[in-house]
Amino acid sequence: MVQAVVGANWGDEGKGKITDMLAENADIIVRFQGGANAGHTIVNNYGKFALHTLPSGVFYDHTTSIIGNGVALNIPVLFNEIKSITDKNVPMPKILVSDRAQMVMPYHILFDQYEEERLAGKSFGSTKSGIAPFYSDKYAKIGFQVSELFDEEALREKIERVIVQKNILLEHLYHKPLIDADETFNTLMEYKKMVEPYVCDVSAFLWDAIKEGKNILLEGQLGSLKDPDHGIYPMVTSSSTLAAYGAIGAGIPPYEIKKIVTVVKAYSSAVGAGAFVSEIFGDEADELRKRGGDGGEYGATTGRPRRMGWFDCVATKYGCRIQGTTDVAFTVLDVLGYLDEIPVCVGYEIDGEVTTDFPTTSKLEKAKPVLKTLPGWKEDIRGIKEYDKLPENCRKYIEFIEEQIGFPITMVSNGPKREDIIIRKK
Repeated sequence: MVQAVVGANWGDEGKGKITDMLAENADIIVRFQGGANAGHTIVNNYGKFALHTLPSGVFYDHTTSIIGNGVALNIPVLFNEIKSITDKNVPMPKILVSDRAQMVMPYHILFDQYEEERLAGKSFGSTKSGIAPFYSDKYAKIGFQVSELFDEEALREKIERVIVQKNILLEHLYHKPLIDADETFNTLMEYKKMVEPYVCDVSAFLWDAIKEGKNILLEGQLGSLKDPDHGIYPMVTSSSTLAAYGAIGAGIPPYEIKKIVTVVKAYSSAVGAGAFVSEIFGDEADELRKRGGDGGEYGATTGRPRRMGWFDCVATKYGCRIQGTTDVAFTVLDVLGYLDEIPVCVGYEIDGEVTTDFPTTSKLEKAKPVLKTLPGWKEDIRGIKEYDKLPENCRKYIEFIEEQIGFPITMVSNGPKREDIIIRKK
C-alpha cells in the first residue's frame, strides 16, 4: 500500500515525527518534492536530528530511502547529511536516487542570494537554498538531470550553452563574478563520484515494489498553504506540496495512493513572509514559541524564529481538503497545557463579512480572525497513551477542531518522542 504524509498549513507541522513513526511498518520511504530548504526534526534513540533531504525513515535498517525525481537534489548537502547521521552511530541507510532527479547547481544558490539582496525589503523570505532558481531552470528546460552526469561530452556542451545566459544576468543585473564552465564541469564530476553508487530508475523500482505488495510511504515537505497553485501565492515554495504530486514526484500511478495522513499542529506557526491571519505577537507569541516544538519554534533549516498563531480552522479545513486527507495527525498538543484559555480562529472577517472558506491572497491580506475561546486543561499530558485518559477539556479541544475542519483526527501526538502518540480509534 502507498500512503502519503503531508502538511495542512505552512509547514513545520511535525511531519518528520509522524513519518518516522509510520516508517516502522514501511518498506520504502520516498521524498517526492522540494529540496534542502526545509527540515524535519526527529528525536529517537540515536539522538536529535534535523533532516533536510534524507527521508525521515532513514533510522530503520529495514527500509529503503528514496530521493524521487521531483526533488531538488543538492548532492553535497545529501552526502553531508548521510555523514552527519552515520557519525552518530546510525547504520548506513539504504539509499536510492532517481536518475531523473535534477540537481541544485552551485549557481542556483548564488542566484537565490543575489535576488533576495536585489529585492531587499520586498523579498520572498527565501531560505537561500537555491530552490526558486532551480525550479525556474527545470521548467525553462535548462536544468541538469542526474542521468546527464554520465555523458560527459554532452554535459560539457550543455554547461557552456546554459552559462552564456547565466553570465548575462550576473554581469548586467547582479554585477557579480561570472561563472566558469570548466569549474562547473569539474564540480559536477565530483557530484558524479558521490552519487553514482545510488542512482537507479526509481519509477521502475517502485512499480515492482507496488506489484510485490510492499508498503511505501511518500514524505511531503512544507504544507498545503505553501503550494504554488493552491497556497498563499506568491509567498509559496516552488514545488507542489500536495499528496497528489507524490505520484508525479515519485513516478507511480496516482490511484495507488490509498491513505493521506495530513499533519496538523494544535496551534499555528509559519516561517517566511505572507498572510497569517491568526498570528499573535509580543509576550504571548514569545511564550508559545519558547514552549513549542521540541526546544522551541525555530526553523530546522534556518534557525529562524517561527511566527506564531492560534489554531486556524479556516486554513486547516482548506489545507486538509486540498490534500485529500483520509487521516489527521494532530501534533504538539502537549505544548498548550500552560494556558487557562485557548483561542481558536473559526472564521475570517473580510470587508465586514465572515467566511469559513479560505480565500485567494488579495482577500487573505484583508482578513481578520474570528476567535472562539475554549477552556484550557492546565496539566502536562505527556506520557498519556490512551485517548480516554486525556483531560476532559483537552478532548473537547480536539473534538471541537475535528468538527470545525471536517476530517477525522486519528492520531494525537503529545510529546517529541516516537512513542509519544495516541492512536484514536474512529
